[in-house]
Amino acid sequence: MWATVWRRRALYLMILPGAVYFLIFKYLPMGGLAIAFQDYRPFLGFSGSEWVGFDHFIRLFTEDTFFLLLRNTLTISFLLLVFAFPVPIILALLINEVRLRFVKRSVQTIIYLPHFMSWVIIVSLFYVMLTTDGGSINNVIVAAGGEPISFLTDPAWLRPMYVMQEIWRNAGWGTIIYLAAITTVDTQLYESAAIDGAGRLRQAWHITLPAIRPTIIVLLILNIGDFLELGFEHMFLVMNSLNREVGEIFDTYVYNTGIVNGQFSYAAAVGMFKGIVGLILVVLANRLARRFGEEGVY
Repeated sequence: MWATVWRRRALYLMILPGAVYFLIFKYLPMGGLAIAFQDYRPFLGFSGSEWVGFDHFIRLFTEDTFFLLLRNTLTISFLLLVFAFPVPIILALLINEVRLRFVKRSVQTIIYLPHFMSWVIIVSLFYVMLTTDGGSINNVIVAAGGEPISFLTDPAWLRPMYVMQEIWRNAGWGTIIYLAAITTVDTQLYESAAIDGAGRLRQAWHITLPAIRPTIIVLLILNIGDFLELGFEHMFLVMNSLNREVGEIFDTYVYNTGIVNGQFSYAAAVGMFKGIVGLILVVLANRLARRFGEEGVY
């Protein structure tokens, strides 16, 4: 084994930074999950804090906020799965049909750019456009004879705005994987289809999509695993006191209870619950994919 490792040492050195990252920031912190079963006190430490068993989990499932958090998180995750997940696939198919290399590269560069902006910049741009106090969108609405719309404070607009921001920032970046998968398709298949009279649309439907289906399935499984993991920063920035009822999710709840209120053990229990649910969803989705003849994640 060591001889094989030494022979392939260049490949292992390339893997090393990623492996160290996951070890330090993903695996080692798992030891801290023990405080989910303790009444953790920082000045007492792990060994001195009292063990309380499943008390924090019982509190989580019995509080009224649990169903609010679950509803908001599942609703937004479902909207992202329905509306945001297909967008990179559609973009990749459209970009693949562009024949001018300069135009193709220019379009790719433009749609990639938002991914490199932080959520602070993204949300700020939307704030400038959507605010009722001089926002460009509301200025157009008023000029057309309408009334200003409170996009930023109306609870009904929080979820559509959240989904649009996710699509605008991440859709272009998501096309990289699908474009890479498309490059592996045998060009002779397109030539044979063209001889049989198939147009570009039929070629995309009957050749390109089936060829990248394994990639789509893998990414779909990973997205299902993150169903309760929406991320803290984005929702924290778009949420305010007026739309909190539809915007409070598990990630922001963990921040408010654990960091703001200092309830570390309870916040750890909430985070552990999210992780367990994500693991179960990945396993179930992978088994379902394999049952239908797909490769799955493992």
